[in-house]
Amino acid sequence: MKTRRLLKVATVGASVALLAAACGGSSDSASPGSSSSAAPGGAAFAGPVGAGEGQLNILAWPGYVENGSTDPKVDWVTDFEKDTGCKVNFKSFGTSDEAVKLMQGGGWDVVSASGDASLRLIYGDTVQPVNTDLVPSYADIFPDLKMQQFNSVDGVAYGIPHGRGANLLMYNTNEVKPAPDSWAITWDPDSKYKGKITAYDSPIFIADAATYLMATKPELGIKYPYALDQAQFDAAIALLTQQKELVGEYWSDYLKSVQAFKTGSIVAGTTWQVIANLAQSEGVKVDAIKPKEGSTGWSDTWMVAKDTPNINCAYKWLDHIASPKTNAAVAEWFGEAPSNAKACDLTADKNFCTTYHAGDTEYWKDVYYWNTPTTACLDGRTDVTCIPYSQWSTAWSALRS
Repeated sequence: MKTRRLLKVATVGASVALLAAACGGSSDSASPGSSSSAAPGGAAFAGPVGAGEGQLNILAWPGYVENGSTDPKVDWVTDFEKDTGCKVNFKSFGTSDEAVKLMQGGGWDVVSASGDASLRLIYGDTVQPVNTDLVPSYADIFPDLKMQQFNSVDGVAYGIPHGRGANLLMYNTNEVKPAPDSWAITWDPDSKYKGKITAYDSPIFIADAATYLMATKPELGIKYPYALDQAQFDAAIALLTQQKELVGEYWSDYLKSVQAFKTGSIVAGTTWQVIANLAQSEGVKVDAIKPKEGSTGWSDTWMVAKDTPNINCAYKWLDHIASPKTNAAVAEWFGEAPSNAKACDLTADKNFCTTYHAGDTEYWKDVYYWNTPTTACLDGRTDVTCIPYSQWSTAWSALRS
């Protein structure tokens, strides 16, 4: 049984203009690497959002905070600054591990966290619950993105859903024939594409192996790729070790991934839709699919730092980034399904939401969004202990050494 204990909800100091009203709460969810920690609970704030404090420090994935400097036509920051008086300071990160480390270091007000970072931030007491009543745009978020394992604890929301995407199989259409419908070409030790396979360079990629095993080796009993007991985890590591002989390049920089497909050094492997789009725009003969075994994926969440001095600007940003117009712009620029259902009417490409399966609930049923593995099994099992993220990280480092 998992230990329950109460933690106080952190409140913002008196210098913050927003009225605070924290409510106590409890959790029986174990934190990453522990079987006895609990996350702060309760509503974050009550009362209307006040005047902005004058600035907002944002930590986010590349492409999520654009002010026209990348492309003059791509800008949803300038109007926000004019409308709110909150000057945006922005830094991008390349991996979830980097995001967690930066947030723990302090100085950031909000972060766009993927599921393999969000629980670490929650249980690490780095972020605070959000009062969704203070974010009008939240009402229009697709229901199947709300109150998920990676963005809530015990019915308490810890952020605002941003968008989602599946981790796809991309392949060179000239080299890989027949067109694949399975991940098998990236895992089979006899794959004829040995040395030209690519894989995502992160401990969370262990879940990709688990997803494949879930479909191909049901005797292992894997029900959720982020909830692996020791035997299941060992099987996933064995598969990854076998795959290592096939991998020509592990990637975390999507521009380098495009370049590898462009030069032909890589012909198949894990990708994001935005990478496929960019490669195709540069004339690379590739296609990307969600294989029949299903896939991992990501649903990002905008979260607020526990100790932010800019709480009003933070809430103004949460509502702005989740609003239909901005959410449509970000989704189309980055290449992901928007989280706001009304955004689909505002994309430049009127088929965009169809292409990205924005409201297609069936499509997402076998997409397993990144989550943070914990010792308390996230699939609901209580008779075994699951392997926490800290051990995933250690095992990945050993695999890559």
